[in-house]
Amino acid sequence: MLKIIGKDTSINVRKVLWTCMELGLPFEREDWNAQHAGLNPNALVPVLVDEGFVLWESNTICRYLCNRYGEQGEGALLPAGPRDRARVEQWMDWQATDLNTAWRYAFMALVRGSAAHRDAAQIEASIAAWNRHIGILDAQLRATGAYAAGSSFTLADVVLGLSVNRWMMTPMDRPDLRHVAAYYDCLGERQGFREFGRNGVA
Repeated sequence: MLKIIGKDTSINVRKVLWTCMELGLPFEREDWNAQHAGLNPNALVPVLVDEGFVLWESNTICRYLCNRYGEQGEGALLPAGPRDRARVEQWMDWQATDLNTAWRYAFMALVRGSAAHRDAAQIEASIAAWNRHIGILDAQLRATGAYAAGSSFTLADVVLGLSVNRWMMTPMDRPDLRHVAAYYDCLGERQGFREFGRNGVA
């Protein structure tokens, strides 16, 4: 059985848990402790252990699970066609780089209460950048009329759905982005998102 290491309040662990639910994969989850130190040199979660195979980095784990256990063809979480797959992975990579960089300072200040993130100007700049990036997603959702990479739910929506939840849950001023709001409600119809995404955890 798959073992997922990391607390279930972690946004990156929740990506993997939601992916497992979408794929119908049984798993065991356990919190990180000192015994796991050799599994990830970064000492970060999540870590996946699959029959002795160890993997870290949340988006990579999600891709691996789809490649190893997911259905192929139309409706796949990670499409097989090179262009369709590239579109999904484009939005996954954007989430992990551009979007995450934008929110980091504001989130650490407003949610984590970090003593190292108290500069008001940097908080304001991070909020502005975060809102601007979610605006990019809003424009994409307007263009597709459905999901991040097109008309079908894909792995891109797992990672972006968690990001939208974090944006919604953080106490700050946000623009009224109706396509993101509709997307958030649409994702809320999925059991995996209700359990691991829209569950009150930022």
